Amino acid sequence: MATRVLSPKLLNNLRCFTTRPLNSASSASFTAVSPLNLDEKPEPTTVNQPTTTTTTTNTTLDFDDHQKLFSSVSTLKLLRSSANLGLASNEPFVDFGTWVMNSRLMETSLIRDVILKTVKHTFFEHFCAGETTEEAGERIKRLHQAGLRGMLVYAVEHTTDNAGCDRNLEGFLQSVHFAKSLPPSSVSFVIAKITAICPTHLLRRVSDLLRWQYKDPSFYLPWKLNTFPIFSDSSALYHTLEKPEPLTPQEELDLQLAHQRLLKLCQKCAEDNVPLTIDAEDTSLQPAIDYFTYSSAIMYNRDDNAIVYGTIQAYLKDAKERLFMVTKTAESLGIPMGFKLVRGAYMSSESKLASSLGYNSPIHNSIQETHACYNDCASFMLEKIADGYGAVVLATHNLESGQLAASKARDLGIKTGNQKLEFAQLFGMSEALSYGLRNAGFQVSKYLPYGPVDMVMPYLLRRAEENRGLLSTSSLDRQLMWKELTRRLKSLQFAKSEMTAPTAMKVEVGI
Repeated sequence: MATRVLSPKLLNNLRCFTTRPLNSASSASFTAVSPLNLDEKPEPTTVNQPTTTTTTTNTTLDFDDHQKLFSSVSTLKLLRSSANLGLASNEPFVDFGTWVMNSRLMETSLIRDVILKTVKHTFFEHFCAGETTEEAGERIKRLHQAGLRGMLVYAVEHTTDNAGCDRNLEGFLQSVHFAKSLPPSSVSFVIAKITAICPTHLLRRVSDLLRWQYKDPSFYLPWKLNTFPIFSDSSALYHTLEKPEPLTPQEELDLQLAHQRLLKLCQKCAEDNVPLTIDAEDTSLQPAIDYFTYSSAIMYNRDDNAIVYGTIQAYLKDAKERLFMVTKTAESLGIPMGFKLVRGAYMSSESKLASSLGYNSPIHNSIQETHACYNDCASFMLEKIADGYGAVVLATHNLESGQLAASKARDLGIKTGNQKLEFAQLFGMSEALSYGLRNAGFQVSKYLPYGPVDMVMPYLLRRAEENRGLLSTSSLDRQLMWKELTRRLKSLQFAKSEMTAPTAMKVEVGI
């Protein structure tokens, strides 16, 4: 498929645009972003700091009726979920488990087998969809019966060679093919990681070259395709402090092969009309991942149908500005763009790397700033959808963000069945929010990684290491689950007492 050619005149005529806070459908407070040029360094911009909203007055979502929330969840599932979440929220237990998984104990086959079997029947079954596509399909069918959808995630990542990348591509293609065999609309997205179809070292090299070109626009990259803006003035560039060497002929060939893999996956998704979301990585690799994502979106997103979605991590200081830049550019070119909006999952590693190089962390200084950035980005995309452009997956476990976004969508007149708006949570987490959004009529997906236990282990370790705060705040889920379990136990006891109580004998006396 030919690369779409973009008009320089069109690119130079982009106008300023604004967004309003998530807690209001109309507000006198605006955030301005300056004109942008596709794939060119923008003029310096100033983005006003968002105002954090700490109170929610709407009642769009109901978390009080635990019987209604968990009406589609079996008692056994509630018991297991409550137990697993309790363990996952215990930091000493998580620390010990993480140490074991990263220790040399895993090199002993017997110990490794015992550990993997233990993990499989606890955290794996709680947070993952299964080891095969068939097991994942059964999980999706059960979710569909409960009014939820599934995001199918073949959980491979960080490949080092082309042979591994080719195998991973076949796994992703199988996911798309399998999605079509499941009940209609039960699969909302297929998720892919670029690190699975392009060698990680090459992604790091491409990211270095892209960063240097942003610093020096005269730096020529002969292999570069049309793309959307990848950096903003606030983006972290400290990973590349010296001018990198150009790609070698072999690296250029490997890059072409990786791009062909992604285009083959995009083509399959377009043919089967299954949207593809590209997951984000840490900032050392993300520029190359955005390059892959945007160049393929330019080719395949058309006619108001976004096949390729990118991911924006709101915990990054440049997240809002980059989202505005890409969306405005794509809209001006008539290219529909979809995004999965997340907070981020590499907080520890990002801060450590920046500190080791003597730079400030690229992550917001406080969780309140991250929440504000997420809510502002969500508000911006909801307003775009209300105006007839774009699509968004609001992937959040934060109750306030869920409430605010649901109210914002309602206030903007976005119907609950609108295909351009999806809420999402990780499988096994934030069940109350998922079912609350479902009960309010919104489309809700669960992120469903699947694959052999040892292959999915990096995902599970990230959940343990990077989301401790999130897991500890799962107390609402555990409280509601316990209330529902208590209610069911009392109902069972009452029913049992009714059955065992002596029946009064009715005696009729004739006259």
